[in-house]
Amino acid sequence: MNIRDLEYLIALSEHKHFRKAAESCFVSQPTLSGQIKKLENELGVSLLERTSRRVLFTDAGLTLVAQAQKVLLEVKVLTELASQQGESMSGPLHIGFIPTVGPYLLPLIIPMFRESFPDLELFLHEAQTSQLTHLLEEGKLDCILLAAVKETESFIELPLYDEPMVVAVPDTHPWAEKDEMDMASLHGETLLMLGDGHCLRDQAMGFCFAAGAKEDGRFKATSLETLRNMVAAGSGITLLPQLATPKERSRDGVCYIKVHDPIPTRLITLCYRPGSPLRTRYEKIAAEIKDRMVTYFEQ
Repeated sequence: MNIRDLEYLIALSEHKHFRKAAESCFVSQPTLSGQIKKLENELGVSLLERTSRRVLFTDAGLTLVAQAQKVLLEVKVLTELASQQGESMSGPLHIGFIPTVGPYLLPLIIPMFRESFPDLELFLHEAQTSQLTHLLEEGKLDCILLAAVKETESFIELPLYDEPMVVAVPDTHPWAEKDEMDMASLHGETLLMLGDGHCLRDQAMGFCFAAGAKEDGRFKATSLETLRNMVAAGSGITLLPQLATPKERSRDGVCYIKVHDPIPTRLITLCYRPGSPLRTRYEKIAAEIKDRMVTYFEQ
């Protein structure tokens, strides 16, 4: 048994399909199938139910998968410890980010990273919060950038910045001439929202419900750009995070209005696993992002 065998086993448990698992491991299907069979022979137990058309794991197989995940995570920790013998800000770094943060934050920080940490090799992964936290737990991601939510409480969280939200309305809306408004103005209004799975949805809805607004149940967007386009088409109003809005008060048929009393905000954090030997690396990255965002919001 070796580390590669465990990687094959975990890939098969994730994809539930021999060909897809083999492709994810960059080997042929016969190679992966043969190694799984070899592993069964070494252990003297059946890991899979061979008679099923689907990939089904036996109880012994499920137990081994869970243990294999722990082993690979420990191997990753050992690798990270070894990497600290060289420059702390060099080598690969796998970062995850949510769709309502990444497209707007990355253009601001990637050039900065290349200048400040030229020896750091970045691998970027976009997914929703639940998937990112799962990948971080499994050791497939080193750290994640997202809005602080309950799912991140088990990790070390480094606060990056508080991001205000603004009201977006069509340029034909009666509020389009406003520069600012209070949250109470949303009482009785119906707002367009993101669909399930986006943490921004729950955060925005919390502020809207507190103000006496409600969600438009006829439509749920899959992205902030879809929300923006729906507003531009005159289909409703919404809340958008400030980083996803232009500097101009109005652009492309959408007007952006600052909100107060209270200011709806979300805390963006960098999260990593407790006990990670790369803590110093994450702290340096967080400090760079914080400094950059202070400058951005002051502009």
